Amino acid sequence: MKDVEKTSVKRNNSRKRTRRRGRWMNLYGLAVALIVLTVGITFCYTFLFNLNEIRVSGESDMYSAEEIVAAAGINKGDNLLRLETEKSEKQILDKLLYVETAKVTKKFPSSVEIKVTRCIPAYNVFHENGVLLVSKKGKILAANSSPSAEAVSGLPSIYGYEPSVVTAGKMLDTENDHKNEAFSELVSCLATKGDVDITSVDMTNEFAITVNYKNGMVFRMGGWTDVEYKLSLAESVMQEESIRGKKGYLTMIGTNQCSFRISDKPVGNSGDSGTEDQLGEIAGNVTGEVNPDQEALFDEFGNYSGQSGTEIPQEQYGDDYSQNDAAGDQYTDDTVLY
Repeated sequence: MKDVEKTSVKRNNSRKRTRRRGRWMNLYGLAVALIVLTVGITFCYTFLFNLNEIRVSGESDMYSAEEIVAAAGINKGDNLLRLETEKSEKQILDKLLYVETAKVTKKFPSSVEIKVTRCIPAYNVFHENGVLLVSKKGKILAANSSPSAEAVSGLPSIYGYEPSVVTAGKMLDTENDHKNEAFSELVSCLATKGDVDITSVDMTNEFAITVNYKNGMVFRMGGWTDVEYKLSLAESVMQEESIRGKKGYLTMIGTNQCSFRISDKPVGNSGDSGTEDQLGEIAGNVTGEVNPDQEALFDEFGNYSGQSGTEIPQEQYGDDYSQNDAAGDQYTDDTVLY
């Protein structure tokens, strides 16, 4: 009887079979990864990161924490991943009139912080149908539609802004981009100073903006550009030893020079009148002749006191005001350049 010999047969897999098996393994791994990812996301949006603490901070003397949270539309149990912070911030500003800013911050894993600041009345903005009470950030706090409406005392008054929005709770705006830029710079400048010493600003003509100070000084800054720089220059001039304590008229000369005059009367010289370029600065041959258009402009500004009930010192605006006084060689002996 013969012994049986066992043999093993080795099967050589083809390259095609190997590649096919590799592709199936890759697809299998990808499917497992997608399943794990889906389960993880589902848990995050349902069971994990659910809100159980809401903190309110900041200045909110007009509203309680509960009112602020309700305005934000946030509730305990909400999922942090689903929470839209920008939407909540907008809802707070829209629903709560006296909230100036709102910031909603997610604090993972399960809390939210809401920080608000209160609105501070900062400006009276006069328009043809009444006066708007506006906050430091430009939010309309009150809109009086009466042409004879009384302004809030102690706040700077803005004339000639021509607001396109007069609804309380909305942000102040105008269709005149030049005036919008000038007002934005003015607000930014005053916000950094703290103590406001400006009583009124007339931007009826954005090429000839006028600023009036509590100390009786009148500043003709010219065009709407570089408002912050021009205000800073005017304040520096008013602090000069030879100027401090005096009442008079400051006028921008070019882009980096300012003149001071005690009187607003024309110098009496004759010649060709100057013209304004696109930036509202004086160009051409400038003389001291009276400019009827500018006289009419400031007569109109003086009449604001009768319309609004706000007294504006008429002695600050001479009847003979002329923008043509801007040339350095036309000034009288009481003119000082800085």
